[in-house]
Amino acid sequence: LFTNAGMNQFKEIFLGAKVSEDKRVADTQKCIRVSGKHNDLEEVGIDTYHHTFFEMLGNWSFGDYYKREAIAWAWELLTGDWHLPKDRLWATIYQDDDEAEALWKDVTDIDPARILRFGEKDNFWEMGETGPCGPCSEIHIDLTENGCTPDQVNAGIAEVMEIWNLVFIQYNRKSDGSLEELPSKHVDTGMGLERVVSVMQGKKSNYDTDLLQPLIQKLVAMSGKPYEGEAAIAMRVIADHIRTLAVAIADGVLPSNEGRGYVLRRLLRRAVRYSRKLDVPSPFLGALLPEVESILGATFPELVERRDAIHRALKSEEESFAATLDHGITLFEEVASEVIGNRGSIFPGDAAFKLYDTFGFPLDLTTLMAQEKNLSVDQAGFDQLMSRQKSRSRAAGKDGSRAAQADLVAALVNKGVKSVFTGYDRTSQTSTMLQAIGDDGLTDRLSAGQEGRILLAETPFYAESGGQVGDCGFLRGGQGVFEVMDTQKPADGLILHIGRMMEGTLSVGDEITAEVDASRRSNLMRHHTSTHLLQAALKQFVNASIKQAGSMVAPDRLRFDFSHY
Repeated sequence: LFTNAGMNQFKEIFLGAKVSEDKRVADTQKCIRVSGKHNDLEEVGIDTYHHTFFEMLGNWSFGDYYKREAIAWAWELLTGDWHLPKDRLWATIYQDDDEAEALWKDVTDIDPARILRFGEKDNFWEMGETGPCGPCSEIHIDLTENGCTPDQVNAGIAEVMEIWNLVFIQYNRKSDGSLEELPSKHVDTGMGLERVVSVMQGKKSNYDTDLLQPLIQKLVAMSGKPYEGEAAIAMRVIADHIRTLAVAIADGVLPSNEGRGYVLRRLLRRAVRYSRKLDVPSPFLGALLPEVESILGATFPELVERRDAIHRALKSEEESFAATLDHGITLFEEVASEVIGNRGSIFPGDAAFKLYDTFGFPLDLTTLMAQEKNLSVDQAGFDQLMSRQKSRSRAAGKDGSRAAQADLVAALVNKGVKSVFTGYDRTSQTSTMLQAIGDDGLTDRLSAGQEGRILLAETPFYAESGGQVGDCGFLRGGQGVFEVMDTQKPADGLILHIGRMMEGTLSVGDEITAEVDASRRSNLMRHHTSTHLLQAALKQFVNASIKQAGSMVAPDRLRFDFSHY
């Protein structure tokens, strides 16, 4: 959904699928972590160093320097340029990485006793279940009063924290779990700006630095409450979430019911609910935007350029949720009180689902509220009701044939048949018929009167995509003619010509002349271009924050959907 690690945009380079013009790179990457393997949402606000939005600083080597230079330069920066005390730094390495240990001893003056070995969980870095990976060497700093012991490193102690991770990318994790050597060895380092700023400014909490304190102090002023106890947690959550919301909206993501938009909606509703603990009425998030701009605006000017759009989006979402929030909280309190009164510990799944379905409470928000009362949510019960709702939605869909479509795609993939689109510069193409599909599934031929689908080796027919409907036309062979009424692409490499046999028979292996209705295609092209012109005009004359939400391009008309706050 979002970039949650600095290496995302370099994955193809690591795999050898793309060559980088620059062998050495340094960058700062905006990252958002709210779901998946690297998910910090539940810790945000509770501890003092996790965030949903953060800046990841990195230096990269694409087949250039490797472990020796990465280790030496990291130590030089931390202890030479930034003057961090050497007796407060620890280096961790992967348990089997003898080379890294030898290099730490050779190219730095670290006390060898401060080099620690850990297993795969702590010192073997992977983005996900598959992809580039490798052993890593982390640098931790000890901020305890009297100095920590080795067993306190990598033990989840807030005052003994990792500040820099040096990842040595040398493997690709395959889907079967095995590792294969990459064509070249690379370096991927990651240092969270928020953490290193806290160290450099002598703070024990990221939220005490100048990256977040202006937001905290604004919330203190708005609420009239001191920054302590439960109020401090609420302020940290809101300070974190407003940064995430502002940055994401500035980049073009708007709150919605699905995908990235739903992530923003979840965060906003968490923030609004926490504002109730501070007795700050909604809408209030817009009042924090000047502080966000003062902190991040110089680095990310889009926050300033899209100030009004961000404010409108936040205000609209807050007002929408405020209408149901209090009713939802009342229901939650009633159910939670009943559970506690009966000496129970489980918040019912049906109540959690009602909060979600009727009052717009994301499940993680209900879970958080339940945890505050030492309750857990019946996840299985919630999931069962959610599954039923999705089943009802599927049953009410276009034709209920998604499972059959999936089976068909799987069968075609297993046969290894693929088609190539050639229609960017032509509307006619001589090709070969690879597969026919009739009422009963895959078949070798279609005869007069039959409806079906045909797959060609090459085709000029454009499949429906990006809001533009598929091409129509004819497929002509020596023994028959097939009228193409629609073109669809259910998977990459599978372009299906959908229609009816007008006369004769067409069989697998036949030479086919594919002819697109050129006049219809021309109208589609004009209307497709018109949607882009319309979007540009809306941005220029109405509001630059307008974002496309959908479109439909047909030969006789077009429709352009857009979101506007």
